[in-house]
Amino acid sequence: MPISVSLIKKLEAVSPEFREVFLAFIEEIERSREEGVTKREFNELKEIVRELAEAQKRTEEEIRKLAASLNRTREEVGGLSRSVAYALENEAYRKLPSFLKAEHGIDILDRIVRAEIRGEEVNLFARAKKDGQEIIIIGEAVLRLDDLSKLRKVKKKAKLVEEEFTEEVVPIIVTHFARKKVFEKAQDAGFLVIQSFEW
Repeated sequence: MPISVSLIKKLEAVSPEFREVFLAFIEEIERSREEGVTKREFNELKEIVRELAEAQKRTEEEIRKLAASLNRTREEVGGLSRSVAYALENEAYRKLPSFLKAEHGIDILDRIVRAEIRGEEVNLFARAKKDGQEIIIIGEAVLRLDDLSKLRKVKKKAKLVEEEFTEEVVPIIVTHFARKKVFEKAQDAGFLVIQSFEW
């Protein structure tokens, strides 16, 4: 707190001992005032921190609700995706025999079924004939052929079937859409890739 000129003039008239005590008293008041501001600011800061903590707890609750909602949405989309994949698979059971005969000269001997080979589910399985030789068709129906892991999955199942049967195994992938790069890799590996628009 600044000292006014008139106060300084009045202090000059006072004895030096009293003046010293008086100035010390003014300094103590000034220090107390500064500490008072610091305490007030500290209390304000504590209040802000408390409000932030409460807001964080509310935010965490909202995030938890959002995560639960996202999980439900994922489950619903996953269920929808499985339903569409099953519909594609069911369509493949009906359409593949005539398509394979017309486009690839492959005659299905019995019918295409879902099978389990050595504990692995195979979506599409059938005994067939091509150029007078018996073969086995195995495959999967996937909505999108967009990564190589799907090829590896079918290749693994084809290997199991090769170990179980003596006939040549022809791997098939039925899909709504195949990425060009993956489509080419599949063809290079001996897969028949059939996109649903083809039938």
